Amino acid sequence: MNLEAYKSIGVLDSGVGGLTVVRELHRWIPHENIVYFGDTYRMPYGSRPQEEVRRFALEIIDFLQTQEIKMVVVACNSAAAAGLDYYREKLNIPVVGVIEPGARAALKATRNERIGVIGTEGTVGSGAYEKAISRMEPGVEVYSRACPLLVLIVENNLVYSPESYRVTEEYLKPLKEQGVDTIIMGCTHYPLMQDLIQEVMGENVTLISSAEETAREAKEILVSSSLMNPLNSSHSRHRFFVSGKPFSFEEIGKKLLGSEIKAYQVVLS
Repeated sequence: MNLEAYKSIGVLDSGVGGLTVVRELHRWIPHENIVYFGDTYRMPYGSRPQEEVRRFALEIIDFLQTQEIKMVVVACNSAAAAGLDYYREKLNIPVVGVIEPGARAALKATRNERIGVIGTEGTVGSGAYEKAISRMEPGVEVYSRACPLLVLIVENNLVYSPESYRVTEEYLKPLKEQGVDTIIMGCTHYPLMQDLIQEVMGENVTLISSAEETAREAKEILVSSSLMNPLNSSHSRHRFFVSGKPFSFEEIGKKLLGSEIKAYQVVLS
């Protein structure tokens, strides 16, 4: 019997956005326990230097390891772009990111081989999605656009405000002009604005949330590593931690996950 299989999956994000990954993990592997950390005090990550983002991510991973975890899911695109291989070198458990799963899904979806990527300044500046797509399918055209204000819109629960539509329309205009038929929402906050992004881009553009693909990949790794929780209980236990005040996180989390959640504040530094 592999006792490691009874441990939890650790998920880290800069804020609430990674809950989109938690939702998909629960859908794909409902019997797994999840420990989530949202760095709501220090978010957003997108405009920070990559070295600083890596340090923040490692601080969160150190905390998650005190919670008996068997896998780390880096649900934050900025943190994944800043150093996924770096985290893997530091850990002896599987580390899953959101970038390669999202790139694979976009390549399956595109019809005209013109893919748009929206993300934070850090993610877009790293070229992580372009590199991943180029490795998988050279020749596909990729157009990227940094949309930093969208994270703040989500974190402040302003998705349905008039300003939100105006900002989104302005950000996405260059991608519409390039004729992309697929857009990777390269930040886990963005699926929380999916209806608005779809409205701006039109129904013929496919939106890719890497959350579902990441959950699939996590499941495959757990199966191949004999780390799937053998209890097969539908009553999995999730724990939520944040570095800022919990109220806003709990409010958005309830809407996203469909049930009340309790988050505990933990100060990392």
